[in-house]
Amino acid sequence: MIKHPDDNEILNLFKQGASSSEKAFTQISQKFGKQLYWQIRRITKNHEHTNDILQNVFVKIWLNLSGFNAQSSLYSWMYRIARNETITFLEKEKKNSSIDIDDSLVEIIAGHASLDTHNAEEISELLMKAIEILPEKQALVFQLKYFEDLKYSEISAQLGTSEGALKANYFHAVQKIQDFILSKLNY
Repeated sequence: MIKHPDDNEILNLFKQGASSSEKAFTQISQKFGKQLYWQIRRITKNHEHTNDILQNVFVKIWLNLSGFNAQSSLYSWMYRIARNETITFLEKEKKNSSIDIDDSLVEIIAGHASLDTHNAEEISELLMKAIEILPEKQALVFQLKYFEDLKYSEISAQLGTSEGALKANYFHAVQKIQDFILSKLNY
């Protein structure tokens, strides 16, 4: 297993400038590239679009890393950039994106038999909209827990947040998503 440097090591290397900053950027792409790819891919459902967006994300990271203030984890900061770039790209492309729904989404909004009157694309679109209105921390925790199926301990290590706080964020995110979807479906 490859041991990746922590956020502080990467940032310190980047601040040294010249070839050290290029090495730091390489470490960022190796450590976070796959996660960012799948985060974007989950939304776009398209490999080519995902690669285009990921390239834009890495350009923005490179251009803005010197201004990163470390008030959040490096991944949280990059997640926000990736999420915003994905939304911007999709708006420009004017394509409807959807997220695969599975049984666990149905569990979130279980007990509503008239869901059968809505197709998966409609519900997926509502889920995307619900995630977009969540506070950033709740959206990030929801994505990592629900879509990436990470354990709270893994999310805690990535984000530098206590497991209790993560559980609370996830619970509130699920509640808000459920309320949003149900309100839009007129329940």
